[in-house]
Amino acid sequence: MARVLLLDTNVAAGPLLEALEALGHEVTLAGGQPADVLARAHPRYVQLDYSDTGATLRLFESEGFDLLVPGCNDRSYQTCAEIADLRALPGVDGSRVTRTLNNKGDFRSWAQSLGLPVPRTLRAEAVTPGQAVIVKPEEAYSGRGATVLRAPSRSSLAEAMALACSESRSGRCLVEEFVEGQLYSHTAFLDHSGLRMDAVVEEHGSANPLAVDTSHVVDDFPEAALRQARAFAVRLMDELDLQPGLIHTQLILGEDGIRVIEVTRRCPGDLYSLLIRLSTGLDYARAYVAPFLGEDFGEPPPPGPSAPILRHTLSSPQGAAFGSLRFHHPMAVERYVSLALSGETLAPSPRSRIGLLFARARDAADLADLKAAALERRLYDILPPGAW
Repeated sequence: MARVLLLDTNVAAGPLLEALEALGHEVTLAGGQPADVLARAHPRYVQLDYSDTGATLRLFESEGFDLLVPGCNDRSYQTCAEIADLRALPGVDGSRVTRTLNNKGDFRSWAQSLGLPVPRTLRAEAVTPGQAVIVKPEEAYSGRGATVLRAPSRSSLAEAMALACSESRSGRCLVEEFVEGQLYSHTAFLDHSGLRMDAVVEEHGSANPLAVDTSHVVDDFPEAALRQARAFAVRLMDELDLQPGLIHTQLILGEDGIRVIEVTRRCPGDLYSLLIRLSTGLDYARAYVAPFLGEDFGEPPPPGPSAPILRHTLSSPQGAAFGSLRFHHPMAVERYVSLALSGETLAPSPRSRIGLLFARARDAADLADLKAAALERRLYDILPPGAW
């Protein structure tokens, strides 16, 4: 049994905690928010701002932890990477490599220099009227601060850049060509022998088009595009000499193939790990934590089609006073994780969430109907307090 420090107390890290404890390890959780789900529920919680790398390292060493595991956010992995510069940690890349992947500007520059399939970045002065672009923070997440301009003017571009910079931890933003197509994620586990197991998830934003809130595993992703995505992950591992583990890629599939939007090595949020497990049988959380323990990923999922599971993050497009939910579509609820209390005032998506829904459809046609109801915002109504 090892003593493990897990840097995350958000609900998305719950399956990671479960996997670590199922393997027989003693787990302590660290995070700066005592009100988080896992902080309130777990007996071994330490209040710590783990963005403070020095404080995290002091805790790790003074308490005699054996292993350090990042959770489901970039800051958690970044701190682990900075500690890996100073101490030997299995499964964790160093901070230079981590910055190359996590910083959108650095990643675009590096990928473009190698001819990898990413959108072109543009200088603001080179944007022409009528040229569709997306302006996004250099360091942010969940679509915060991003703006799509299909016919940018100088003033609208300047306004979008100011917003993006205000949401970026670095205070910088980037402008890139807007790529038309369907958004997917390719999530894969690799070691030095190559790609061991993977899955593809179709992703949509209903409350906010730039923040994913509706998704499901797909079995019919085009073979040529899947080869591209797999080759990208393998090349990424080789070029950056990455540690064995997860490579999670968001990509857009268009007429000319894939364009990679973002790459991360930390576990995706909103219980993505549970979506993969319910859909494919792959113990995603177990596979994710394994390299940080110096272990193998575990067994691949059984062959066969994925189960028709829809993951939907319930949220409000404009913000609202939250009292209750009124559903309009029959469904088999596989899991529901509540994140908001009646009486709360919801901020617009993606700044607040009501809950995480996992619904099991009868078949592919039923899944398509359920997805359409979610994307058209007719799956449920958000009722104010007192409206029962």
